[in-house]
Amino acid sequence: MSLNIQVKRFLAILLILCISIGIGIALNEVWNFIDKKTHPLSYEEIIASASEEFDVPQYVIYATIKVESDFDPNALSSADARGLMQMIPSTFEWLTGDEHLGEHLPAVKLYDPEVSIRYGTYYLSYLYKKFDYNWNNAFAAYNAGEGNVAKWLKDEEYCDENGNLTNIPFEETENYVKKINRAIESYKKLYPENT
Repeated sequence: MSLNIQVKRFLAILLILCISIGIGIALNEVWNFIDKKTHPLSYEEIIASASEEFDVPQYVIYATIKVESDFDPNALSSADARGLMQMIPSTFEWLTGDEHLGEHLPAVKLYDPEVSIRYGTYYLSYLYKKFDYNWNNAFAAYNAGEGNVAKWLKDEEYCDENGNLTNIPFEETENYVKKINRAIESYKKLYPENT
């Protein structure tokens, strides 16, 4: 085989390799673009403030909003959960009362992004501390209620010896915890500077 054919073959392989790498990089950028569109950094200042005030990582707040309302401040669930962080009025009333933040705000404020994020973050912080600094237990409680999680944690059928929920009896809550964790991983990957 002549040297000229070998050089042409090498250049053809090199060209194919470069094109393949270029396509791979382009596809990765397209996927990152799509992921960032579906996992936005909306309400950055409000989330940064709530994160600092209540010592909750920003990616936890973003993931909760993503799963709860997909960043729709006017979201309303069939259970009457409202706003970005989908809190029900009775929980909000309790959290705004003297036992907690003492601001006594009306439930209509749940549609205000700043109020929803602040109180949702406060509630996550409260649950995280209440359930021994375990985010999965806190997420389960955010979805299914403190009473249910407290009951499950007393039953070895639902938790391990370290107080981790291992078998959540509510399918919705089990799926919710998985969704939150997937969203957290997406936010950590897409925005490492916010972790």
